[in-house]
Amino acid sequence: MRDTWPLLEKIPFPAVRRGRLDTLQVNLGYRCNQSCVHCHVNAGPGRTEAMDGDTIDLVLALIERKRIATLDVTGGAPELNPHFRRLVHAARERGVKVMDRCNLTILEVDGQEDLAEFLAAEQVEIVASMPCYLESNVDRQRGQGVFDSSIRALRRLNRLGYGREGSGLVLNLVYNPQGPSLPPPQQVLEADYKRILSDTHGVVFNSLFTLANMPIQRFGAVLIAKGEFDRYLGVLKSAHRDDNLDTVMCRNLVSVDWRGFVYDCDFNQMLDLPMRQAGANLHIRDLLDADIAGRAVRVAGHCFGCTAGQGSSCGGSLQAAE
Repeated sequence: MRDTWPLLEKIPFPAVRRGRLDTLQVNLGYRCNQSCVHCHVNAGPGRTEAMDGDTIDLVLALIERKRIATLDVTGGAPELNPHFRRLVHAARERGVKVMDRCNLTILEVDGQEDLAEFLAAEQVEIVASMPCYLESNVDRQRGQGVFDSSIRALRRLNRLGYGREGSGLVLNLVYNPQGPSLPPPQQVLEADYKRILSDTHGVVFNSLFTLANMPIQRFGAVLIAKGEFDRYLGVLKSAHRDDNLDTVMCRNLVSVDWRGFVYDCDFNQMLDLPMRQAGANLHIRDLLDADIAGRAVRVAGHCFGCTAGQGSSCGGSLQAAE
């Protein structure tokens, strides 16, 4: 796989400084039951990296010490980590909002038969990857049969109350472009998703998040192989908006990898750009007594993926459509 970092580090990006920490994004490991073309984590069935129980305990200690408001759990398929349910339950007991970045098809994997019911009982907000409302596009990007499995999972979640008004069970979907282009306006695409998924499949959900594909890991390697890397970076840079800098996720979020090391965001994690202190990589245990507000964020060319157009973050676009 071709590494994009030597190209990205040469591209200057405006300075960004951190604000108050309120969201902890924790990557529980890179193992996944899928291998998606756009995956910036390069996750797949053959990956074995997984957060251990001691590091899970440090996550919970940090949540308490820093009064973290939101725990954003990701992977891979985070549900495949054997400590996933313990972490979720303990965080919810502490009054923390928990978001599970779910690929939907995990609900049909052996051993996960009661996963949907667990998530509902803990009132976990589900952020589910659904890169298109058309079967052909989803299967091309994520694998044969993924669309049908995803629809079955969404219907099951709907039966539990997810996505339905007044249930308190939030179900949001995530869209990624099929290739090297910016996502369309979030509000417009959300309306299309809701209409087509409801009319065709009887599926409902709360909101759609549109995310730009990052030119790193698997997707970045594909760009280089096809000779499209420079063009895509040009698209991102030409669509940059300075006003998105005020709301980029790295101001109030830190990303923790499966070993417990800390990064300004999930994308820096995948580029192996950890936060550093006194010449050493910052570990989650170091955050227990550290104040990182005001620190400079490690930035480079990939950061234009977050500031281009409407902006892109783990919570979807940063700006409303004009």
